[in-house]
Formats: sequence, C-alpha cells, structure tokens
Amino acid sequence: MAHSSLILKKGRKFDQVIEGARTVFLRDGYEGASVDDIAREAGVSKATLYSYFPDKRVLFLEIAALETRRQADAHEERLDVTDPPEIVLPAAGRKILDFVLSDFGIAVFRIAVAESARFPEIGQKFYDSGPGLLKERLSQYLASWCAQGVLTIDDPELAAEQFAELCKVHLFPAHLFQGRIDVDEAERDRIIDSAVTLFLARYGTRS
Repeated sequence: MAHSSLILKKGRKFDQVIEGARTVFLRDGYEGASVDDIAREAGVSKATLYSYFPDKRVLFLEIAALETRRQADAHEERLDVTDPPEIVLPAAGRKILDFVLSDFGIAVFRIAVAESARFPEIGQKFYDSGPGLLKERLSQYLASWCAQGVLTIDDPELAAEQFAELCKVHLFPAHLFQGRIDVDEAERDRIIDSAVTLFLARYGTRS
C-alpha cells in the first residue's frame, strides 16, 4: 500500500504535478502524454514526480478522479434539480453517454480496470469520484421526486445505476471493443430518448 502514503504528501510541488498532469493529459490524451512532458509542464523534476506517483497510469487515475468530480460538479450547477425527470434525465443521460464515449472516458475505464487489482485504493477513488458520485447524486434526485409522487421507486440507488447503464447500451461496448469513434448526434439522442422512455415507463406515475 505504499502508493497511498506517497500521494498523501500534499504541498506546492504536489499541486504543480496535479495541474501539469491535468493540462497534458487533457491536451494530449493518455497515450500521447509523456512523463517528461508532464514534469516540464509542472515545473518539477521527474524524480519529484515519481516521488508522488510510481508511474503514469497511477497519475492518470488520480487526474481522472479529480476531473470526473469537477465535471460532475459543473454539470450539477447547470441543472435545476427542481425540474421534473422529463427534463433532468435526458440532460443527465447525455452527459453520461458523452463522457463514456470520449477518448478521456475510454482511457479512464481501461486503465482503472487494468490497475484496480494492483492499486485497489486508486480504483476505489475513481469509483467514488465517478460512478459512485453519479449514483449518489442521481439517487437523491430520484428520491426527491418519489416523495412528490411523480416516481415510484423502492431502491433509488439501484434505479440510478439502472438508468446509467441504459444510457450506455450498445454505444459504449461498441466503442470500447470495436474501436468505434464516429457516433452522430442523432444516434446519441436515440439511445438517451429510449433510456428515458423505458425508465419512466417502469418508475413513472404519470401517463
């Protein structure tokens, strides 16, 4: 568990590494980013970078956890949670689908799966900042509308996960395993519209 003790060293240079890595990863992607580029962007030596993170994959997962939480926070700020499910669910679903189909999202998924056995705490941190955070916030929203009689859900957390999976049907596995990268807006909308319709048909109380 040496990795946990390494990344707990906070301070100015740690923050520089994080900011430099975020800039390089978002600009160049995981494969295009090099440790040399990250160290240069951060203004630190490679030895300093390695003192915090043992390799590029672990650093990428750290950035992924921070970035997914940042994106989730920004998206939540733009949504009005007093809006009904017919409005909020399509917007939330599209955000989920756009992320998992992005180069960043695909790289995060592949590396998190590959590294979670070696660094389980990193896999847990990404889950807490990504899928876990989505489940928490969406389930709270669903529960609030159950209380108003608009939805009828016994297990909001399960329903939140079900909705997220509906939004990834077909497109995510195709993109992940077949290298499919061109998915037009109409196809994305079709998947999300179907997910929302199916979800509300099961859990909605409105005709």
